[in-house]
Amino acid sequence: MRIGAGLAIAGAAIALSVPAVGALVQKKTPYFASIAAGKARMRTGPGRTYPASWMYQRADLPVRVLAVFEKGSWYKVEDPDGTVGWILGALISDTRTAMVREQVAELRDTPRVAGRLNWRAAPGVIGRLSKCARGWCHFDVRGRGGYVETSALWGVDANETL
Repeated sequence: MRIGAGLAIAGAAIALSVPAVGALVQKKTPYFASIAAGKARMRTGPGRTYPASWMYQRADLPVRVLAVFEKGSWYKVEDPDGTVGWILGALISDTRTAMVREQVAELRDTPRVAGRLNWRAAPGVIGRLSKCARGWCHFDVRGRGGYVETSALWGVDANETL
């Protein structure tokens, strides 16, 4: 009995000392993510010695991750306007967000055109994404949400499933 308990404790210690398998697996680029901080500098290269080319002051702004450098220390990203540069990895989040494109987006109660209209969101509005399927996503803007066609959003692929 004591040997079995000792082995169980040793096994638990080893399991805790080895990084989680999920942490070792990197997503295949490109993929969408968001800016986690209220202020984030985009740089011309993957390091603090490279000059800053842009200062983002909008948390949750969706970005497309194009490359990952030094095991996640730096991310090469593209913003909704098509600007490409490098952002410190700690400032990037896996939280899925999207931005309304050029026209007002209609947020509906169901993922279909015939659904009841809940809200309208102006171009540039950012919200959190969930339940994406068949060209629709649930889009939440500070507690006010509904289903939006993916064609109205930047930050999600047309036939992506979440």
